[in-house]
Amino acid sequence: MTDRFDAMNLFVRVARTRSFSEAARERGVSQPTVSRAIAGLEKELGVALFARTPRAVTLTEAGSDYFARVEVVLRALDEATDAVRGTGVLSGMLRIGTSSSFSQRVLIPRLPAFMSAHPQLRVNVLSDDQRLDLVAQGIDVALRFGVLEDSSAVARRVHSWPRVAAASPRFLSKVGRPECPADLANFQVFAGPSGSGSGVTLRKGSQISSVKVDNRLILSSSEGCNAAAVAGMGIVITSSLSCAQELSEGSLVRILEDWDLGDVELNAVWASPSFPDGLLSPLSLAQSRLG
Repeated sequence: MTDRFDAMNLFVRVARTRSFSEAARERGVSQPTVSRAIAGLEKELGVALFARTPRAVTLTEAGSDYFARVEVVLRALDEATDAVRGTGVLSGMLRIGTSSSFSQRVLIPRLPAFMSAHPQLRVNVLSDDQRLDLVAQGIDVALRFGVLEDSSAVARRVHSWPRVAAASPRFLSKVGRPECPADLANFQVFAGPSGSGSGVTLRKGSQISSVKVDNRLILSSSEGCNAAAVAGMGIVITSSLSCAQELSEGSLVRILEDWDLGDVELNAVWASPSFPDGLLSPLSLAQSRLG
């Protein structure tokens, strides 16, 4: 039975890291040991768990299904062990997926205190402005902005920030300051990954104004949108968090402040229904300091 659990643990590490050598390093064993364990598990199950090429190791359909089930079992066993021992110690590898902007500006600066409090925990931050696949990328928890797509994943709202419109002082002095939402149609508007596509909706009391924008330059990251606005290329619509530094420095100034552009939500998303609340501590830390 111990061999079976050892093989299952190695399988989960390979699935998460997408690397036999990395899984071996994390578990403190040789790569041939990992290969033999996975081969034995595949033989016992009668299916291929991984598709192997010289450049990549990916889960097969059967492997993805097995991963989702095995992860729940192993996590429950770890929680039961900690409960019996009365330790509640966080250990192992925590893989967090989030956007590059949030990673650089918010998450990473707050990790030192968290990791100091949990010296047995290792953290791997995967920064990508495209939404990562939780299972395929081996992510424990993803921090995602905007409206969530329907999925089997579990989500919890972490925080929200008001969406603001801003532009550089140089840009405004050159082209004039928008006085009403309809004026936005005359400018390039950069909304980034959490924006509303080609349309912008603003509210003031009972007034609702929807404006269609058609840009020559389309940017997929918040950092890119901010940089384009600072460079005087147009107006950025983003969360107050995303452009807080630029607003503080004066490289961007807010416009249409009387209008409500809605909020940008940050959600924690994870695949396993038994994801332990203790591993959400860094998220709670972010919430407490960003409110």
